[in-house]
Amino acid sequence: MDQALLGLLTSTVAHAWRLYWQPAELVRHARRVQGEDAGRMCAEAVLAEHQGHAPDALDPRWREQVRVLGQDRPDRGGAFTLDHRPIRFEAVELAVHLDALLESLPPLQRLCPRPGEAAAQGPGPSGSPKLDRVRALLAKAESTDFPDEAEALTARAQAIMARHSIDEALLAPGRAPSEAVGIRLPVDAPYDDHKAALFNVVAEANHCRAVWHQELGLCTVVGRPADLEGVELLATSLLAQASSAMVATGRKRDRAGRGNRKAFRASFWAAFADRIGERLERSAQEAEREAAAEHAAQGRDLVPLFAERKREVDAAVDRMFEELTYSRVRGPADIEGWHAGRAAADSAALRARERISDG
Repeated sequence: MDQALLGLLTSTVAHAWRLYWQPAELVRHARRVQGEDAGRMCAEAVLAEHQGHAPDALDPRWREQVRVLGQDRPDRGGAFTLDHRPIRFEAVELAVHLDALLESLPPLQRLCPRPGEAAAQGPGPSGSPKLDRVRALLAKAESTDFPDEAEALTARAQAIMARHSIDEALLAPGRAPSEAVGIRLPVDAPYDDHKAALFNVVAEANHCRAVWHQELGLCTVVGRPADLEGVELLATSLLAQASSAMVATGRKRDRAGRGNRKAFRASFWAAFADRIGERLERSAQEAEREAAAEHAAQGRDLVPLFAERKREVDAAVDRMFEELTYSRVRGPADIEGWHAGRAAADSAALRARERISDG
């Protein structure tokens, strides 16, 4: 990229950090609004801006995002080119539009130390053997072609995840609230409002809270680090499973010979989120009852621990969001899609929990 253009954009990128945007979401926003070329140009600017920061001084979550951007960068000899041919005036025009987009970014919530700030404990990968097992099980659930196998794998993953969350609460009673503990997850169109609803029910079932930034296609999830990691794993897996199930329904035809329609697909997503929410809540309550009974025999009451965790999360949300605006997700417009979505949710995964040991 031309050095003058690069200098312009690196300055604007540094301004985005002051608004608490992170590298991966900044590049995604550029690509989402202005296209693939803008995303690649933004990634070049992000990488150039980080040449002045020692990697070891960056927060691990931030450093990992920069590493992935560098890994995904095509080998272009250090120069930015458009997909068709390197025409300078087109690159200048793109840079000007990208600069205007980045200058107009809204502020976000502080979830991660920025370059130059001291790193702090946050919701990055914990290295927990239990969550490593959850990750592996969900990967297998997404890749298998056999629904029964996917159900068993996801059920086992959910059981391990629920137990891990309870174990974490027991290990740290009375712990002070972490500062701005949260993650932002991308939520892509179409049907992004219903996908956000899916993220919300997964978050609530795991003692977290989710806030949907519809105009940015982002969902902020707030909670304890171990719970956040589990929410991200499970929500991402269920999103993939729902997408696969909806594609499968496209092979079916209605009485008029049509495949699944837009109203059908929207209703499918709404029903999937609704049904998964019911099942997750029931599973979470069961896990808590089992843990409570187990520790009651030892004279320990878990109810105060769960109440404390809720207070921590509520306090963190209050710190990050002074005013929350909620928009109601539209109800189903297609009854067939609604029933298909609930059926897909039933196949997605958690019911076999009582048959599977967490090992």
